[in-house]
Amino acid sequence: MRSDAANIARALENDEFFPVFQPLVELKTGQLTGVELLARWQHPVSGVIAPDVFIPQVEISGLSNRLTQKLLESAFASVPLVASGLVLSVNLSALQLQDADLPSLIAACAERGAFPPDRLTIEVTESALLDDLARAKDVARRLKDLGCSLALDDFGTGYSSLRHLQALPFDKLKVDRSFVRSMTAARESRKIVAAVVGLGQSLGLMTIAEGVETQAQANMLLWLGCDLGQGWLYGKPAPAGEIPRMLSGVPQTFASFLPAHIEGSSVMTADLPPAQRLAQLQAIYDGAPVGLCFLDRNLRYLSLNRRLAVMNGSPVTAHLGKTVGEVIPRMFPMVEPLIRRALAGEPISGVEMQKPMPDDSGQAETVLLSYQPARDEAGEIVGVSMAVMDVSERKRAEQALRESESHYRHMMQLNPHVPWVLDAQGAVIEASSRWESVTGQTMDRALGDGWVQMLHPDDVESTLEAIRHSLRTGHAIDVNYRVRTPEGQWKWMRSRGSPRFDGAGKIVSIYGVVEEVHEQRQIGNELKTCQAELEAVLELVPMGLIVANAAEATIHAVNPAAKRLLGDAFFPGQYLLEHNWEGPSDAPGRPLTRHENLLARAILGGEAVESLPLDYRSADGTLAQLVLAGKPVFAEGGQLVGALMIVLERASAKEAVAII
Repeated sequence: MRSDAANIARALENDEFFPVFQPLVELKTGQLTGVELLARWQHPVSGVIAPDVFIPQVEISGLSNRLTQKLLESAFASVPLVASGLVLSVNLSALQLQDADLPSLIAACAERGAFPPDRLTIEVTESALLDDLARAKDVARRLKDLGCSLALDDFGTGYSSLRHLQALPFDKLKVDRSFVRSMTAARESRKIVAAVVGLGQSLGLMTIAEGVETQAQANMLLWLGCDLGQGWLYGKPAPAGEIPRMLSGVPQTFASFLPAHIEGSSVMTADLPPAQRLAQLQAIYDGAPVGLCFLDRNLRYLSLNRRLAVMNGSPVTAHLGKTVGEVIPRMFPMVEPLIRRALAGEPISGVEMQKPMPDDSGQAETVLLSYQPARDEAGEIVGVSMAVMDVSERKRAEQALRESESHYRHMMQLNPHVPWVLDAQGAVIEASSRWESVTGQTMDRALGDGWVQMLHPDDVESTLEAIRHSLRTGHAIDVNYRVRTPEGQWKWMRSRGSPRFDGAGKIVSIYGVVEEVHEQRQIGNELKTCQAELEAVLELVPMGLIVANAAEATIHAVNPAAKRLLGDAFFPGQYLLEHNWEGPSDAPGRPLTRHENLLARAILGGEAVESLPLDYRSADGTLAQLVLAGKPVFAEGGQLVGALMIVLERASAKEAVAII
């Protein structure tokens, strides 16, 4: 097969050249965004010929523009391509960029095919050195005026790349397939791809990777921040009729592109250029409330934040380039094994360690250390990221809390009552060991609802209902019950408690105490007996007797004789110190005045009155001539506990005086 100028010219005349299209895919979403037009030669004898065989001769023969025109006219005549909305990329040589007729040729083809020029990307290969940059810049400007985008193809393979990139208004930068093909296996290729992508981002250019054949390559390119990819992973070059099939393909999701060692980790968006990403990292570094640094494989500080520098007691500049052992020699033997484990690939977090003090002065400092292996885009460990948190204050607070709890428990044991705590379900979670001395039941058996076993069967349900009622309503608990003593007797106890609420008003626990009230109940029963006997005596006494309680300043008892003589002037439960009616003395059934109320005088001033005449008209209008006598009642210790008032008809006044 001959590919000389004459043979190529003949092939152009016979329309033996035809376009095929290779997908361009957005790495981040897997969406098809465009196609690249590639030339093929359908030779009548040799069959389909690849472009690397005939393109060099096309350029030498000066037939590049004719081939470009043929291919564009054929592509623009394809209805599926025009209707798809996809971007079309077309390869040109650098020499074509110096042809002043190129913009007019492309404009005419686009107009005839009704193809919008802003969907056209002109890819310029750097296979030849541009001799006339001024002319190339003029052609490039005219192409841009049409709306076309410019891409620098095969970047990194020619010696004039940076010069072209600086001189011409490129919009896109393509990474050569030779670097992409070997990037997952060769560290050098990987670093070149990273540098090219970083350069494109710094210049605000879209980056495109050629020759993507494996998912591993796509993963790595995405992690490096590359925008688009093309290659056999997304589809081989195909005729225009296959474009609808390309568009209907299911895009791969973003998550499937993430490298295995990055999946589930914190990921910084690849959309940002390196300078902005560096600024973000620096802001995170400086704003973190913990010490942060990055160590290389030789344990040297490559970067750190000010917080860590302060914690280590040295300026940031005193750390950079130095090893951990040089900066913190006293602590290095303690942390070196952790760093070595991280370099071996083991993530280490939450290791608590006390920093060695230079002397015995001051309080010890406690830090929480974390070490994370740092990997490059291929998963190779390149260093260790370290985080250091000062938890000294927290440790001191924890110690103070433990001491406080110890003091609390000690006080509970000394408390004559039995403190207890219920959870939100009413189960005992804590109580004083004094319960064991009262009942003989051990604390481990008393917890939960075990304590109920020590209650009198008649008191169990009322006690549990008091707890349930408190949990339902939030009201306090105040309940009496009997417990069995180690001697087998029943002893009365009184249990009181109050709920504790969380911020939402929900009961989280009930705190309370149990106290022995057995003797008080016995005394109370005896008092009730005495009171019954007193009431019986009062019923039999022919003179009027009224008894008052000093503590509450109320009437305790009124016998029938007093009620007959004074009517309703006095009654049980009446408060003695309220303002009494001071009306006309002959008003029927009136209350007594303050002067006449000897009970009030006795309670307020401890005053005893032997005889006070009183004309009192009862409610039925009967006028009685009475004599009153009153006296305070004191306990053995001299405490005022009550008062007594006697009411007699005046004929019996001498008897009243004798009694008082």
